[in-house]
Amino acid sequence: MKISKNAVVAFEYSLKDSEGKVLENSDGGEPTVYLHGHGGMLPALEKELEGKAVGDHLTVDLQQPYGPSHPDSVQRVPIKHLRAKKRPVPGTIVAVQAKEGPRQVTVVKVGKFSVDVDTNHPFAGLDLTFDITIKAVREATQEELSHGHSHGADGSHSH
Repeated sequence: MKISKNAVVAFEYSLKDSEGKVLENSDGGEPTVYLHGHGGMLPALEKELEGKAVGDHLTVDLQQPYGPSHPDSVQRVPIKHLRAKKRPVPGTIVAVQAKEGPRQVTVVKVGKFSVDVDTNHPFAGLDLTFDITIKAVREATQEELSHGHSHGADGSHSH
């Protein structure tokens, strides 16, 4: 089966910046799983995955897929709004509770009661290279289609 709209796709990947530094990878972990054509993946990456099949390997270079970095995106938030197990330190990525749900931010400065965070996506402003190997492609279940997202590699995860 080839990747097309309504397919559930599982892939392993390595993500590098323009200097070749590995930023993320799925080595030793679970593959990334998503429902193709439903907005759960970077649009430019999803376009490159279209038509691929199990076993295919591809390298995709994307120019600032998370958009440019905006220098005026530093905000001060109360520490209690962070979803962190311990006190954050500058440079760490933490989740903050926003109106639209949890959002990843980068800690810039830590005060006694508040934290200055950069709300740009951690990869904003970066050109990225994805090295991807397709591990599985299957038809989505009716439940996954009605929810608009995958329920795991085998479709059995619930929420």
